[in-house]
Amino acid sequence: MRLTTKGRFAVTAMLDLAMREGGGPVTLAGISERQSISLSYLEQLFGKLRRTELVDSVRGPGGGYTLAKQICDISVADIIVAVDEPVDATQCGGRENCRGSQRCMTHDLWTNLNVTIFDYLSKVSLASLVEEQHTKEQQTKESSVVQDKRDSCSSSRAAASSAL
Repeated sequence: MRLTTKGRFAVTAMLDLAMREGGGPVTLAGISERQSISLSYLEQLFGKLRRTELVDSVRGPGGGYTLAKQICDISVADIIVAVDEPVDATQCGGRENCRGSQRCMTHDLWTNLNVTIFDYLSKVSLASLVEEQHTKEQQTKESSVVQDKRDSCSSSRAAASSAL
């Protein structure tokens, strides 16, 4: 499958935007810094995302980008298609000339894989990715609280032992 960094970065940037837009428009500079994606690359991606009406831009002070649709109405497939990213496991790009001018024996296998992948990505909404990310962040916070309590218990025990 030829899902390159363009598609991965676009999905990552859209997830970042979706998680933060409640506080107003999100700047590409902020996304760039948080996700370690080149600002000029993000500008290219967001130009395409804006043209396909997945995001809106807000100019001026306090400007940035917002989602143009509800997060439940944007799929990962929508994002990948918007940035012209092919989801293609064939060697021929679907042209059926895998072996020179002939179709290879496994062409249908790879074409069916393309359909399956695209179908899966069409079912994954930006909303589900946001929810998943929030769940992971919550679990991380809960783990660190439990760890802090354990650390403080260890410290208390060590202090009590040394006092004896």
